[in-house]
Amino acid sequence: MSEQHSAPLVEPGTSTKLGVIIASTRPGRIGLPIGTWVAEAARAHGGFDVTVLDLAEIDLPLMDEPHHPRLRQYTKPHTFAWSEAVDAQDAFIFVMPEYNFSFTAPLKNAIDYLTQEWQYKPAALVSYGGVSGGLRAAQQFKQVLTTLNVMPIKESMGLPFAMNAIEDGVYRPSESVHAQAATMFTELQRWAGALQMLRATSVLS
Repeated sequence: MSEQHSAPLVEPGTSTKLGVIIASTRPGRIGLPIGTWVAEAARAHGGFDVTVLDLAEIDLPLMDEPHHPRLRQYTKPHTFAWSEAVDAQDAFIFVMPEYNFSFTAPLKNAIDYLTQEWQYKPAALVSYGGVSGGLRAAQQFKQVLTTLNVMPIKESMGLPFAMNAIEDGVYRPSESVHAQAATMFTELQRWAGALQMLRATSVLS
């Protein structure tokens, strides 16, 4: 049996390590101000140690590793760095747009680089777009996450016409969006604690 790895577990009374992944890499994207707001709101909510993982800055090339990611036999510095960043998190929030009724190619590429690092962690999806708020992309993305044993929580958010809430490069959501986010953060923390046992079991197996 191949060796299993896991990030450190969430200890009682400690902060949940939260990775906010900004999925859009397009110049002029509104994902950056939305992701910045999500990270700031998570810190204000309390109990999170937040790391922003911006795929535009991380700039992963199309998959260029010779071995299947489940083996963790990486050869490229960018893969080692991405593995370390993802492995360190207890939970994720994906800030993601909808392109042509689906999620973006850079997001799928970033997911596919790794396998074990994602497992047994919860994820919330903050999708955005036009009238649908990116919900079609979010539904498709959930299938990818569950295949990796990631738990996408029900309390995710869809933000319709999110571009209308951006002023001078800053996302300024309504009070109802703030309330939805608070519920999402609380549930994400609960799931991060609940999945500790599964992650501990994967280390021992």
